[in-house]
Amino acid sequence: MSLAVVCCGVLAAGSLAAPGAGQARAAEAAPGIKPGWRLTPTGVDSRFRGLAAVSRKVAWVAGSGGAVLRTTDAGRTWRQVGPADAKGLELRDIEAFDAKRAVVLAIGEGEASRVYRTSDGGRTWTLGFKNDDPRAFYDCMTFFDSRHGLAMSDPVDGRFRIISTRDAGRTWKVLPGTRMPAALEGEAGFAASGQCLVSHGSRDVWLATGGGSRSRVFHSRDRGLSWTVADTPLPSGAAQGVFAVAFRDSRHGIAVGGDYRPGQPSPTAAATTSDGGRTWRAAPRPPAEYRSGVVWPRYAGPAAVAVGPTGSDLTLDSGRTWTRFDTGSFDTVDCASDGGCWAAGEKGRVARGAAHR
Repeated sequence: MSLAVVCCGVLAAGSLAAPGAGQARAAEAAPGIKPGWRLTPTGVDSRFRGLAAVSRKVAWVAGSGGAVLRTTDAGRTWRQVGPADAKGLELRDIEAFDAKRAVVLAIGEGEASRVYRTSDGGRTWTLGFKNDDPRAFYDCMTFFDSRHGLAMSDPVDGRFRIISTRDAGRTWKVLPGTRMPAALEGEAGFAASGQCLVSHGSRDVWLATGGGSRSRVFHSRDRGLSWTVADTPLPSGAAQGVFAVAFRDSRHGIAVGGDYRPGQPSPTAAATTSDGGRTWRAAPRPPAEYRSGVVWPRYAGPAAVAVGPTGSDLTLDSGRTWTRFDTGSFDTVDCASDGGCWAAGEKGRVARGAAHR
C-alpha cells in the first residue's frame, strides 16, 4: 500500500483518520495526496520536547528556558503561558486535558525536577512537586485520566523511582520500589520526547530505557505498583536505547530509538510487541536513523508515525516497515482523539499534520 493510499487516512488536513474512517474511502476522496507537516509560527527559538495534542485546534508545547506555549486556533497563534519561576528550567514533558488544564514536568538533578499544574490556561501555575533527593532525576510523565498520573526518575538505590498523583498533579507521593526490577549498570530513561513513560487505559503503563548493557521496556498493570521487564533488540549504550514507546491498545506497541549522536548509525531503530511488552521483535525495515518520538493512535489501525532530528516516518503495518515522508527536524509527536496531529522540536518548530499533492 502506497503513501498516497493512506494520505487522507493518516495525516491529511492535519488529522489522522477519525474512528471508523476507512483507508480506501480516504484514498478515493483525494488520490495522490501524501502526508506531511505544516509549520506554525511560534515566534520563539526554544527546543520543544514536550507536546500535548488536545484537538485539531488546541495543543500545548513545553521546552527549554521554561517555555510553555498554547494554541487554541490550530496553530495560527501561540501564547507564551509558562510558569513565572520556571524560566531557567528544562521542561521536557507536558500532559494537557483541555484548553485550560495542563501539567508540566521539569527535568534535572535535585530541585530542578519539578511538576507544575494549571487550570486556567496558564495564567497561573501551582507547584505540585519539587524533588528533594539529589540522587533523583525525573525524565517523563503520563496520565491515565485527568486525575491519576505517574512520573519516573532515573534509578535511585538501584531501581527506577516512580511518583504518583491522584488529584491532577496537586500532590505527589513516591511509590514503593520493592516490586520494581533492579536497574542495570548505567541504565536510565531518555528525556527526549516525553514518551519514555506512557500509559494506555486505566492501569497499564510502560517505561522505556537505555544506557546500560541492554535496552529494555518495563511494564506495570497496576498503575506502577509492580513491574516486569523485557529486553528489546534496539542497541543500548551511553547514547543508545529505547527513547519512546507507543501503544495502540494493551497488547500492541512500538518502540523507537537508536543512537542520538549526530551522524552515528542506528540500524535497528524500531521494534514491535503484540503481547503487551513481554517480547519485542526488531522491525524488518525500521526508520533509517535515530527516532526520538512515536505516536500510534488507537483509531488509526496499523498506521503510526515516528519523528526525529533527521525526519519523520510512517508505518502502515503496525511498525514492521517504515517510510520517510518528511526530512524536517522534530523531537516529539502526538495526536488527539479527534485526529489532530502535531509535531514539535528544535528552534521553536511546531507543526500540524498536513496533506500535499
